[in-house]
Amino acid sequence: MSIPKFTYLAPKTLKEALIMRASHGSKSSIMAGGTDLLIKMGLRTLQPEFVIGLNSVPEIDYITLRPGGELAIGPMAKLSAVVEDAEVEKNFPALSEAASVTATVQIRNMGTLIGNICNASPSADNATPLMIYDTKVVIIRSDGERVVPIEEFFKGPGKSVLETGELVKEFLIPIPEKSTGSNYQKVSTRSKVDIAGICVSALLTLNNDGTVSKARIALGAVAPKPIRVVKAEKILTGKTPTKELFNDAAKIAREEASPISDMRASAEYRKAMVEVLTRRALDASLAAATKKKN
Repeated sequence: MSIPKFTYLAPKTLKEALIMRASHGSKSSIMAGGTDLLIKMGLRTLQPEFVIGLNSVPEIDYITLRPGGELAIGPMAKLSAVVEDAEVEKNFPALSEAASVTATVQIRNMGTLIGNICNASPSADNATPLMIYDTKVVIIRSDGERVVPIEEFFKGPGKSVLETGELVKEFLIPIPEKSTGSNYQKVSTRSKVDIAGICVSALLTLNNDGTVSKARIALGAVAPKPIRVVKAEKILTGKTPTKELFNDAAKIAREEASPISDMRASAEYRKAMVEVLTRRALDASLAAATKKKN
């Protein structure tokens, strides 16, 4: 697979990268790990004249716990680093699991978490975990920055709120409360490293009396973009978790899904598996939350 000719630009700062992006506009593309971009270029679905690589920008490859209780992830942090990070594994197990089954070892060693999300694929493994953790996307431009909740970041297949001349500076993820459990579930056609046919993430935080103080459910690969199932979250909040309650939430998740049929799965199968995976994710989240609470 050959790649069309292009001019490679190597900015030394994010500000310089922004200037290059604004100058070349739609003729340019940003490259972090390049695992998505280079494939698109090889397939001729994207043919930028200029590729702006971030590899020479210092100090943007980080996963760090900020004093305010947020985990900050920089634009050059690799997926493999997310998998290996102790804070991610401890506080965000659904994200750790999702990153660990994203593509292959080789791809995880090159691809970045932020790059994976900026690709805006409806089936991105890491999108739904970031959604249940209430991740904030910090977007910078030459005249300032803005912060967008990650569920508002996606606009459709391959489309995000990023405008020409903007970059994602970092993800900010608040540390969950102690009595919180979360889980990631995935079904793919060939193996765990294949693109998700269906994926579900769930999070539950428990009150002292065992009722649910916070619930999050997010679905991937079953709509034009990753989605939160707010209706199901609402019926869980304030209630004592039961099998019947989880079944009701899972049925709502199934109703909210609007999948298509493609080479990975039929729409009917996807809807059925959304219900199954949601129930599994909620069960696992409750078990983890109960363990932490006790």
